[in-house]
Amino acid sequence: MLHTRSFKILWLGNLISEFGGAIGRIINGLLLYELTGSKEWMATMWLCYFLPSLFVQSLSAPFLNNINKEKVLFNTQLFRSAVYLLPLLGSIVGINDITIVVLVILQCTIGILQPIYASISFSLIPVYCEDNKLVSANSSIDATIRLMSFIAPGMASVLLLFLPLHFLYLLTTLLFLLSAFSLHQLPYSTASSSVNKNKKSWRQAIIGGYQTFFSYPSLWKLTLLASAVQFAVGATMVIKIPFFREELSGTSWEYALFAAAFPFGYVLGTFLLAKLPKNDVTLYLGLFGGGLSFMLLSLTPSITLAWACELLGGLLFPLFNAQSVAKFQRVAPRDQLAELSAIRLLFLRVTMPLGILFASLPLPTRNIYLYIGGLILFLAIGSFLKSTRVSSKHHTA
Repeated sequence: MLHTRSFKILWLGNLISEFGGAIGRIINGLLLYELTGSKEWMATMWLCYFLPSLFVQSLSAPFLNNINKEKVLFNTQLFRSAVYLLPLLGSIVGINDITIVVLVILQCTIGILQPIYASISFSLIPVYCEDNKLVSANSSIDATIRLMSFIAPGMASVLLLFLPLHFLYLLTTLLFLLSAFSLHQLPYSTASSSVNKNKKSWRQAIIGGYQTFFSYPSLWKLTLLASAVQFAVGATMVIKIPFFREELSGTSWEYALFAAAFPFGYVLGTFLLAKLPKNDVTLYLGLFGGGLSFMLLSLTPSITLAWACELLGGLLFPLFNAQSVAKFQRVAPRDQLAELSAIRLLFLRVTMPLGILFASLPLPTRNIYLYIGGLILFLAIGSFLKSTRVSSKHHTA
């Protein structure tokens, strides 16, 4: 489907941003481990990202309603571009402790900016797309994110063969700068007269946002389903390597194919979605298929079947993700979409660390795949049966 010029600009800005962010995550980890050799410092780095991110996500919702969203997107990318210069400056000074400190500052800053960027970008998609193209638009952006997570590690590895690590910080800075100037081409969607028109107190605005969110059952139910998927993703972050190396006795190159199977399948799934009808059947089929892929991994005896399971999950999950996001964007009041999307993203961000904690319990690795797959299957079947009953009631009425 053809999209508007404004959506294409938003998509391009996201593509460049995701590529820069993926490379940035890799080089931050490499540099910190090179300086410290400590797993504890690696955990601290992620806490420096997640804690400010969750804090900002929980309090920023009212701020996002009445702002010049495109201007904030532009400024966010400029800030991200600037802070990625800090490790480069730290390396010039040549004092390891200073470089570690600036890495912490970098992670905290990215943690603050990312939820603002993601919520605003999400809320602008229906502004620049016709209603009947929302699924296609969300599918395109989602596939772009997955594709960048697939391409960036390989690209970073190739560049590091020829270039010093610190050069990649300069590259990341330039990518965010390029993303900023791409997004600067977006037309403003928020009238100047509407900016800062909300006179409620911050506390009233936050409470009002959550009241609105929970007054729309379809919004919080879709968020619950997406949160279950994020819970599963968090769990697999912990167990994926131990499962493949210990349970299946796979080699490094075999694991590389295993890690690439899901994002590759995801890109294929976006093309499959374009050919299928957009309805509750395909939406819940995607969720069911994703849960099934986890359960099959708990049973698979071979590496080849493990590749196939990951490919199946990647192929089917887009059927749920793109359609559920489009339904959220349609149902949410347009003038509160940025705020409500921030609340949605907060729930998604909270459940991923919970999945990490769950996977850290002393449970067999295969059992963890079985439990998270069973949870998603239960929610998929229950939600589908409930939607079928509601639909039949409407038809009989």
